[in-house]
Amino acid sequence: MATLNDARRIVVKIGSALLVDRASGRLREDWLHALAEDVVALKARGADVVLVSSGSIALGRGVLRLPPTPLPLEQSQAAASVGQIRLARAYEEALAPHGITTGQVLVTLEDSADRRRYLNSRATLETLLSFGVVPIVNENDTVATDEIRYGDNDRLAAQVAATVGADLLVLLSDVDGLYTANPNTDPDARHLPLIDAITPEIEAMAGDAGSGLSKGGMKTKVMAARTATASGCAMLIGQGAPLHALKALAEGARSTLFTPLLDPHAARKRWIAAMKPQGTLIVDDGAAQALQQGKSLLPAGLSAVEGPFGRGDPVTIRDRAGRVLGQGLVRYTATEARAIAGHKSAEIEAILGYPGRAVLIHRDDMAL
Repeated sequence: MATLNDARRIVVKIGSALLVDRASGRLREDWLHALAEDVVALKARGADVVLVSSGSIALGRGVLRLPPTPLPLEQSQAAASVGQIRLARAYEEALAPHGITTGQVLVTLEDSADRRRYLNSRATLETLLSFGVVPIVNENDTVATDEIRYGDNDRLAAQVAATVGADLLVLLSDVDGLYTANPNTDPDARHLPLIDAITPEIEAMAGDAGSGLSKGGMKTKVMAARTATASGCAMLIGQGAPLHALKALAEGARSTLFTPLLDPHAARKRWIAAMKPQGTLIVDDGAAQALQQGKSLLPAGLSAVEGPFGRGDPVTIRDRAGRVLGQGLVRYTATEARAIAGHKSAEIEAILGYPGRAVLIHRDDMAL
C-alpha cells in the first residue's frame, strides 16, 4: 500500500481555507511556498504530483469586494472567473523557481460522466504528467451549475485520483483525520488512524451531509474515500494548516489512512472488462502478438470492424480466428476505425482530414 514516502503518483486536494485568509481574502503566500517545497521533494524522488485546488471563488470574492455571505450563482461564477487567473498565477510563481512547470485543468462533472470526455481528460492529464508538469485541477466554477457540478473538491479529487490511476490521494483538511465522533463537541471522540473498510458505522461517524462537518467536511471525505479506494487508491486525511503539511505527514504526523481494495491498475482493468461492448475490432496476427506483449493497438494491426460505436465506447478485441483477446475503450468511431484500418498512424490525418490519436486503444484502456 502506497504512503507519502513511496507512492508513485499522488493527488493532493487543497481547500480554500488553507490557501486564502478568510478575513482579508488574500492568498496565504507563505503556506503556498511551503507546499511548493514539499511538492519539489516528492518529485525529486520520482513521484508524479497532481494538485486539486479550491480557492478561485475565495480569491475572486476579495477582488470584487463581494460580501462574505452565500453568493447568487452569477456572482459566484464571476468571482471564480476573476479568481481563477490569480490562483493559476500563484501556483506558477510558487513552483517555477524550482524548475517545475504547472498546467491548469478546469473540469465539470460531465467530463467524468461522459466517456469520451473522460478519456480526453485522462489523455491530457497523462500527457502533462509525462512531461513532468504538475497539473492544477479545479472545478470550472465559471460555467458549472448545481446540476453539472461535483459540489466539493473532495469528490473531485477522488475522481481525479481514479482517472490518473493514482496510488495515493491526500486530503489536506482542518482536522487530522477521522474520529469516532465530532471531536469539537464530544470529549470522548477517538482518533482512527487506519480504516480498512468503509462500513455503515464508519459512515455514521462522519456525520450527516447537513451537519457542521460538511460541505467539505468529514462526510464528503468518507464519500471520496469510497471512490478512491474502489479504484485502488489509498487515501490520507491530514491536518493541512501548518506550513510544510505534506512533509509533516510523510514524517508521521497524525492522520487517517484508508486502505485500497486493490491496486489501481487491476481496478481499472476490472472496470473496463465489466462494460458492455458496443462493437468488435478484429486484429491481425502481428497485432494479437503485440497486445499479449503489453503493447497498444495501432490502426496498422486492425483487419476489420463490426458494429456501430462511438469514441470512448468499450469494444471487444478478436483475432482472425474469432478468439476473444479482451476488451478496451476505443479512441475512434466505427466509421473512423474502418477508414484507417491497416494504415500507419502517420497516415491518419491524410485519411480523415484532421489529426487523430496515434493508437486505436491504449494499453492502459485495455483488459486482456
